[in-house]
Amino acid sequence: MQGDGLEQEALALGALHARLSALVERWTAGVEDCQTPRENLLLFRREAPTGPCSCLVEPSIVLVVQGAKQLLIGDHAYAYDQQRFLITALDLPGTSQVLEASPEHPCLGLVLRLDLRIVAELIAQTGAAPTRDRAAGGSAALGTVTASLLEPFHRLVTLLDEPEALNVLAPLIEREIHYRLLTSDMAARLWQIASAGSQSQRIARAIEWLKAHYAQPLRVEELAAQAQMSQSTLHHHFRQLTAMSPLQYQKWLRLSEARRLMLNERLDAASAAFQVGYESPSQFSREYSRLFGSPPRRDIEGLRGRPTAAESAPVGAPSRPPRSGLR
Repeated sequence: MQGDGLEQEALALGALHARLSALVERWTAGVEDCQTPRENLLLFRREAPTGPCSCLVEPSIVLVVQGAKQLLIGDHAYAYDQQRFLITALDLPGTSQVLEASPEHPCLGLVLRLDLRIVAELIAQTGAAPTRDRAAGGSAALGTVTASLLEPFHRLVTLLDEPEALNVLAPLIEREIHYRLLTSDMAARLWQIASAGSQSQRIARAIEWLKAHYAQPLRVEELAAQAQMSQSTLHHHFRQLTAMSPLQYQKWLRLSEARRLMLNERLDAASAAFQVGYESPSQFSREYSRLFGSPPRRDIEGLRGRPTAAESAPVGAPSRPPRSGLR
């Protein structure tokens, strides 16, 4: 009897994957990234494996309905496919890579930005106690895809064909998705993320402060005060959750914003460097080359030769809501 139940679950999951991948394939025909009318929902398509690509990862759930991808944060690799979904908790610098894709079988999927306020409301409403079944360290984790999680995603994407109903029904479906995540094997991770006063919450406050003041000199004591932590505790948990020190994170924000300014607003390298807080163009060029693999001018010329790769959205722009780089 148990075997029959597992077989039925597998069949239901396979059918949902097939229907959802057909929808994503239709919406992404001819494009790599499709921004939907729901600002927090993006669809993606890749027709070939890619090398590692620097990105800013928002608090999100990422589903691959065909193909496979991986996210690298520090020394940790998170590979996800039809069986595993990726969940991220903070705005994190990372490296995204498509592992399995072809023109005949493209890598297809979607990114839904998490609303941690909804998570906190649902925890309070249900009175659920935190589970200790799963280690909750780090800012990214892999969960198991189930039919109960995939089904509301299918309804959400289907709703894109009903624009008059989208704004009314989509928030309800998105709330259901957050609830399903709280009943998944990611429950402990979400509890920790959403809990006021948790280390994740305090580091999130520090990150928000860094994003708002990235062009200013970093004073660690001021950042620690914002997070309500000692300096040593801040450094420990910041590195544990982001795989970077606060100074390295600020440098990543500066360089990524400078890249966006050069690419989208066509500033020269020196102007972009000064605007994001660098005093020395030569230091900027060295650190830019170390992060992106080539000097600013050559890197931007290469990106302009790939019109779908980076021109439509900021590459981790700190001054406005960042776009997820997981697509």
